Amino acid sequence: MVLLHSLEELHKWQHQSGWSVRKTCFVPTMGALHEGHVSLIRQASKRGDLLVVSILVNPTQFDKKSDYDAYPVTLEQDVAIAEEAGADAVFAPSAEELYGGIPAASPVDYGPLTQAYEGAHRPGHFDGVVAVVDLLFDAVKPTFAFFGEKDLQQVAVVKRLAEERHPKLEVLVGSLVRDGQGLALSSRNARLDEQGLFAARHLSQTIRQVQSAFAEGASVSEALELGRLQLLERHDVVLEYLDAVDARTFRPFRGQMSDSAYVVIAAQVQDVRLIDNGPLRT
Repeated sequence: MVLLHSLEELHKWQHQSGWSVRKTCFVPTMGALHEGHVSLIRQASKRGDLLVVSILVNPTQFDKKSDYDAYPVTLEQDVAIAEEAGADAVFAPSAEELYGGIPAASPVDYGPLTQAYEGAHRPGHFDGVVAVVDLLFDAVKPTFAFFGEKDLQQVAVVKRLAEERHPKLEVLVGSLVRDGQGLALSSRNARLDEQGLFAARHLSQTIRQVQSAFAEGASVSEALELGRLQLLERHDVVLEYLDAVDARTFRPFRGQMSDSAYVVIAAQVQDVRLIDNGPLRT
């Protein structure tokens, strides 16, 4: 496996390996790799002939500088994990290298996809996501790109981007990965102590409660209200939103049952922002 830090190095390696005439895969990450990333990388390694994993903490998708500064950077460990999981190359440019100067992101308006939920609570977040993913797709030019289901709204945004600007690329989605107690794996979990990890598991517990209430005959609104009441009783979880959405459009879901109906949640635990999701019908 090779470690590439510049666009020139990436393109030279791609030329030497015959990238343009082979079935190729790409897994973009911000590093601090965990088993969720490993699952994606392994899935990608089986789908194509060559696999690039990118590692870049993208400054333009953070609405708070303190959050960006606190994001874990573990490149040496990440490279070893990516290699073990099946990557042929790790592309780890600086933000300035990828953006061709000072990183900046233009406003993007995909309606509710970029304006609701994560878009509403993290102003400018999806502007940065679209900017960096667009640049990475242009640089890597893969056949397939893999994203994790935990970032459900991001997946919908990236699919829209690919449809508009990279129509030959296929976006594939890997299942959300949880720990043994149900906590959705996230690089941010490393910032939680034992009490924080215990509190964070209430996000997935709340999703399961909503799923159970709906399965037992409650309406979507009734099931969501039960979930909100459970979390409001806790002082160690600060709820931002809990809702049911159509995962394709990120409009609130209140209609007939659909496989695209998902429960989405975001909350603060020990000043760490966490998200989770699950299908409304299990």
